[in-house]
Amino acid sequence: MTGGHVGRRLAKDAIFKGVVCLFAFLSLLPLFLILYYITMKGISVINWDFLFSLPRPIGEAGGGVVNAIVGTLMLIVLSSVISVPCGIAAGIYLSENKAGKLSNTIRLSVIVLQGTPSIVIGIIAYLWIVAPLRTFSALSGGVALSIMMLPVIIKTTEETLKLIPYHLKEASLALGVPYYRTILKVILPSGISGILTGILLSVARITGETAPLLFTAFGNQFMNVNIFKPIDSLPYRIFYYAMSPYPEWHSFAWGASFILVVLTLALNLIARGISVKWKIQF
Repeated sequence: MTGGHVGRRLAKDAIFKGVVCLFAFLSLLPLFLILYYITMKGISVINWDFLFSLPRPIGEAGGGVVNAIVGTLMLIVLSSVISVPCGIAAGIYLSENKAGKLSNTIRLSVIVLQGTPSIVIGIIAYLWIVAPLRTFSALSGGVALSIMMLPVIIKTTEETLKLIPYHLKEASLALGVPYYRTILKVILPSGISGILTGILLSVARITGETAPLLFTAFGNQFMNVNIFKPIDSLPYRIFYYAMSPYPEWHSFAWGASFILVVLTLALNLIARGISVKWKIQF
């Protein structure tokens, strides 16, 4: 092999690496620009009054988003209470029954549900809960968001439990442990890190959803902890402030956006950390 041929190969290799690095940088650039712009616009608004005060009427200066923060946390808790048990149960069933009509039907339903637009889910929750009760409520918002969480939890649980060595289950059953206790005491604890990762990723996905809440939780200018009444949330508050004609409210929208981005990034980083630990364990 001649020196010129080796040089050409090294040059092609360097060009290829440069192109890959360039496209990787271009793919990350929008994220960095979004984070920079939101931080620049929003961090100046963050103060004690903004975090712990209620919104004030038009014409009065100041105000905050404490009701939206509390409402967002309530919606996350409500949707998690509904979706986590159902999602884990469905994931266990799919991991234990890899074939069959019901298993294939569930998998197809999960795929379809994952691709369903969030606004459609909001309309469904409106027809199921808001219309019969004749009122918007935190409960209807939690149901809508829980439907969006289900596909992520189900798939993560299924794939996690598939990675657990089968001999753990065999050993438990061989010792005379009932099947349900084997699942609850042996299989689930072994995959808890992966399951928790899926739960956090699903929560991070719904944290910034606005469309379903327009048909369900609707929003509330006041503090409310009653799940059967309308409730505020950070995404709705951002939408409400951004659509207003008042410059001060526009700045409040940037501040609420900064809080929401920080919350979403924190959930994703926690999920990433747990995922890394889970991979090391297996």
